[in-house]
Amino acid sequence: MFKILRPTLVVFALLSALTGLLYPLAVTGAAQALFPAQAGGSLVLRGGKPVGSLLIGQNFSDPAQFWGRPSATAPMPYNAAASGGSNQGPLNPALADAVKRRVEALRAADPGNAKPVPVDLVTASASGLDPHISPAAARYQAGRVARLRKLPADRVEALIEDHTEGPLLGLLGEPRVNVLALNLALDAAR
Repeated sequence: MFKILRPTLVVFALLSALTGLLYPLAVTGAAQALFPAQAGGSLVLRGGKPVGSLLIGQNFSDPAQFWGRPSATAPMPYNAAASGGSNQGPLNPALADAVKRRVEALRAADPGNAKPVPVDLVTASASGLDPHISPAAARYQAGRVARLRKLPADRVEALIEDHTEGPLLGLLGEPRVNVLALNLALDAAR
């Protein structure tokens, strides 16, 4: 019996060590060596303290800041441990109610803004953690942010333009604006 089990146990132990220990250590080491910022979570530091990550959205609620996409994570927004979409389809009344409330909140925060509300300001991303908004969503909020920060509108528009990232490799995805980076640039513009 032991002659039959021994090769099985040896292969199990070797594959466990290889796939459970050696491979993860090699991949982590390579990531740390080749892409240290990304492997460390793309943390943004101010005064030596982390203020956020460029990879995970944050709950900006101050009207003088740009707001990101709504988060679908629960029980708290932008909880990386609870990443996932809401799984609400376009015909779900709960989604329609949530979108309506979000549109109303955006209109209340900027009553003079009659522009159409960009869809990414009222719907969550698939992960619920997206740190980006579309340039249209940033421009939609520019008037409110400029007014509340007492900055010229063209200065805020220029910051949006400066922080608009193009498609990956010029081909993949859409232009986008990292909300944390834009808000930090606004803080520095004072």
